[in-house]
Amino acid sequence: MKRLGNLIRWTGVALVVWALYRELSKPPEERTWHGKLAGFIPYDFRVPTLEQLRAAYWNPEGNYLFSDRVLGVGWGINLPELWRRLRDRVQEMQSGARRAE
Repeated sequence: MKRLGNLIRWTGVALVVWALYRELSKPPEERTWHGKLAGFIPYDFRVPTLEQLRAAYWNPEGNYLFSDRVLGVGWGINLPELWRRLRDRVQEMQSGARRAE
């Protein structure tokens, strides 16, 4: 398990370094400090607004689980949607256990 944790940690570090290298290799006037690595891994090093944080991590009206992270590399998790999905799975398991009795 320790090896998996180290692999995840080093992969995260490598992605941050890659994103920073990508931005710093551009001329200063072309640097946006956000984009996608390998065409699908989002990164953003701009200072987020409160609204961006809320939209990424706390959007009860949104039915999406993952959103672009507002600071760093990777994806954010819409916590209300995660809670809904977990609650639904627990209810399914409980109703399945009742039927089996």
